[in-house]
Amino acid sequence: MGSTMDPPGGPYLNLGAVTSPVGTTRLLQLAFGCTTFSLVAHRGGFDAAYGTFCMSAWCFCFALTGLVVAFEFTRLHGCLRLSWGNFTAAFAMLATLLSATAAIVYPLYFTRLECPPEPEGCTARDFRLAASVFAALVFVTYATEVVLTRARPGQVTSYMATVSGLLKIVQAFVACIIFGALVHDSRYGRFVATQWCVAVYSVCFIGTVVVVGMSVTGRAGTLGFPFDRIVVVYTFLAVLLYLSAAVVWPVFCFDPKYGTPSRPSGCPQGSCPWDSQLVVAIFTYVNFLFYAADLAYSQRIRFVPSL
Repeated sequence: MGSTMDPPGGPYLNLGAVTSPVGTTRLLQLAFGCTTFSLVAHRGGFDAAYGTFCMSAWCFCFALTGLVVAFEFTRLHGCLRLSWGNFTAAFAMLATLLSATAAIVYPLYFTRLECPPEPEGCTARDFRLAASVFAALVFVTYATEVVLTRARPGQVTSYMATVSGLLKIVQAFVACIIFGALVHDSRYGRFVATQWCVAVYSVCFIGTVVVVGMSVTGRAGTLGFPFDRIVVVYTFLAVLLYLSAAVVWPVFCFDPKYGTPSRPSGCPQGSCPWDSQLVVAIFTYVNFLFYAADLAYSQRIRFVPSL
């Protein structure tokens, strides 16, 4: 016989939120994330925009993962006006991208095998090496959650847990990299054609964010039209738009008639407009491939807005 203190709908606490494979993975995310930014803040050290980004990424992922675990453990996520499955899948993918970037950037700019001069000394080097190792573990745990929660063939699940949904997060993330390169003295305002490319990046980014937002908030099923078909049409248009940008941007940046095919003389690496233009070109092709893969995969799934 159950206890008279048990609530009619079952126990208030959900032990599966911390004992299931996904729950255990999230606890490891909290442990590794806390260890990483604690090592950096204590003696590892960070500075400039690169270090601030890494610390912000680790702290953001840690804080939101803590909220996810707390809400699932107490079952309070049922009180939120969110599609919880879509939200957690989208966050896991975003955290994977952020932690992967931080796991690359921090060792690249701050970790060296030789000891820095005093007062930092070898102690700071050891802390930075340890932080780099735990940063890699943070990335592995978030990637593991994505693998564990990803939709399997024939499985009815949240849209953001499908490959198409996960690609939406990747597309938005890559667009942010493009925007970062654009504002870093890329001189995109010289030609109307390059301004068109910026408009393409902006429109596609906004459209992707709207799709993710509608899915996460659970509003997709309340619309008066088939949202899945609208998403496919939008993805098709995004492929065409990115294709145009993939042709136009390199021509007006690297063709001798409009730009320079190679790095100009007297243009230092890392602080040259040509570098920013090259980054934009590379990630334009990357995002074009992601949108094309999204369009191809979207033909194999059926969107279930109520999950």
